Amino acid sequence: MQNYDKKEVGSVPGAMPDFRGNDGSLVSVLKTLLFFTILMITLPIGLYFTSKSLLFEATLGYSSNDSYFYAAILAVLAVHVVLALFVYVAWNEGSRQWREGKQD
Repeated sequence: MQNYDKKEVGSVPGAMPDFRGNDGSLVSVLKTLLFFTILMITLPIGLYFTSKSLLFEATLGYSSNDSYFYAAILAVLAVHVVLALFVYVAWNEGSRQWREGKQD
C-alpha cells in the first residue's frame, strides 16, 4: 500500500489560488479605477470645450486660435490634477489595506 499525504479531495497541484477572501478589496479597487478612468476621460474633454466656448471666447473675448491654446492648457492641468488625485487615493487605499493586514 502506498502512503498518501493528507490533501483536500478536490485539490489539484498547480491550481489557481482561491481569492474569494479578497473580493471586497478587489471590488473596491476596481470601483476606484473605474471612477478615475471616467473622470480622466470626461473632465479634460468637457473642460476643454466648455472653457473654450464659454470662458475664453464668450466671456474674455479671445480669438478662436487663442482660445484653443488656453483651453488646451486648462485640459492638461485637469489631467494632472486627476492623476495626482488617483495616486493619492491609491496610496492611501494601499496603506489602509496593509495596516489592516498587519493587525490580523
